[in-house]
Amino acid sequence: MRSAGCFHFRPVSRIFVAAFTTALLFGGVAPYAVAATPVTIKLWEKGAPGTPATKPQDEPILLMTPPVSSAVAVPTAVIILPGGGYGGLAMDHEGSQIADWYNNMGVTAFILKYRMHGTGHMHPVPMMDGQRAIRTVRARAKEWNIDPTRIGVMGFSAGGHLASTLGTHFDAGDTKNDDPIERVGCRPDFLILCYPVISTTADYAHKGSVRNLLGPNPAPKLLENLSNDKQVTPETPPTFIFQTSEDTGVPAENCIAFYLALHKAGAPAEMHIFESGPHGVGLAKDRGATSKWPELCQAWLKAHGWLKPAGE
Repeated sequence: MRSAGCFHFRPVSRIFVAAFTTALLFGGVAPYAVAATPVTIKLWEKGAPGTPATKPQDEPILLMTPPVSSAVAVPTAVIILPGGGYGGLAMDHEGSQIADWYNNMGVTAFILKYRMHGTGHMHPVPMMDGQRAIRTVRARAKEWNIDPTRIGVMGFSAGGHLASTLGTHFDAGDTKNDDPIERVGCRPDFLILCYPVISTTADYAHKGSVRNLLGPNPAPKLLENLSNDKQVTPETPPTFIFQTSEDTGVPAENCIAFYLALHKAGAPAEMHIFESGPHGVGLAKDRGATSKWPELCQAWLKAHGWLKPAGE
């Protein structure tokens, strides 16, 4: 495992925009700077498609927060997919805390509140929401000072399965669609997978996530299609993966299978499996060696150029 020679920003809590503005006015922002209050962005202004009909409170949205300072801002965006077994969403330690971490690195963060079994939806609705989120950020990139070729997706647990789905099931957009967002491609430019659910067919598959996503008796072809280690190609985006050996909820065999598929396909990949830590550690603060994964991820982002300012 290589060490990271760059500073690791700890997660910080969100407070009102007034505090963020004050920090900017008085000499810039320190590493522990607060982030702005999230801006809510609807994925579909006239209501989300999909069956069954979506209740207003369950409409998929993006929660956007900008970099903490223009001095550190880079034109990179990350769409964050919290986990929850496709039955709920861990919006704090796999959502807002992660967004704060990115904002301190100068990255614009988008937390996706996607539909899943907990809102009465199953496949393909979560994938539809994820693809629409990428298209939305890409279509509006100029508005948010983002490079449309620097949009990544990060997922935790079942959110990692959704992220790996988006990295293996994508298209270039429908150029004839009346909706300008649907004309934009939905391939992520990079993936970050944190203790991800990957397989839907192996004996180590997370059965609860599979059941919530596909129901009790899914068709074999559908299971095969969403076992994402079997869908990797050379076009799968560069991927960073972290996991722990102690995770019994989603065993490390999931991420190992995905890494091996990436390696075989020649797609850039980096994986770190730490000895200790249960499932769902988030940023893994005070978790010994496992707490180093954010630094390693930051170093990986830097090595690929995603933390460089525009024009560099």
